[in-house]
Amino acid sequence: MAQKKHLERRLMAILSADVAGYSRLMGADEEGTLARLKAHRRGLVDPKIKQHRGRIVKTTGDGILVEFASVVEAVCCAVEVQRETVKCNAHVPQEKRIEFRIGINLGDIIIDENDIFGDGVNVAARLEAIAEPNGIYISRQVYEQIEGKLALRFRQLGPRDLKNIAKPVEVFAVDRIGSLHEMSVLDGPEPMQEIKYCRAFDGVRLAYAISVSAPKRSE
Repeated sequence: MAQKKHLERRLMAILSADVAGYSRLMGADEEGTLARLKAHRRGLVDPKIKQHRGRIVKTTGDGILVEFASVVEAVCCAVEVQRETVKCNAHVPQEKRIEFRIGINLGDIIIDENDIFGDGVNVAARLEAIAEPNGIYISRQVYEQIEGKLALRFRQLGPRDLKNIAKPVEVFAVDRIGSLHEMSVLDGPEPMQEIKYCRAFDGVRLAYAISVSAPKRSE
């Protein structure tokens, strides 16, 4: 009887990214789009991943899957890539811009040779799929790990039903990605909008916003 293979598991930060509107870009200019994407990967994305000690698990056309041992490093990498991309695109026509969507999750993953699997990976991919161009969407698990550690602003988007994910995932967006301010260690709280829910007497579910403590950018 064959011995059952032992599967290795790890708690990792997973970053999933793809190019917004990639099919449209390829339809308009296949060779030019591919050349710009390769140059962007070679000159910015891959070096940032290496700088923040990430490991590229695989690439799929316009997509990339990366694992990080540190949630802070994963978010820093994503923010730096998005901010530099915004600057690089400043003088590029809208219809030719390479703009990434990024999703980050923290979860228990299964390692099989050089690939990774599990809900932790799937959630990251689904967050990326609903992210805005140049945006970074993170799960609550990621938010709780970086809260108070990075000078970033966040928007709480509330629970989202993600494709093929059993339970709703609470989603946060990293805000003001295009800001030229650098990330820094926090020196005090700064207001952040948080969405809360309640039910009226007639059973209708209502949403309201409150200000809560969030990272403040150091000068």
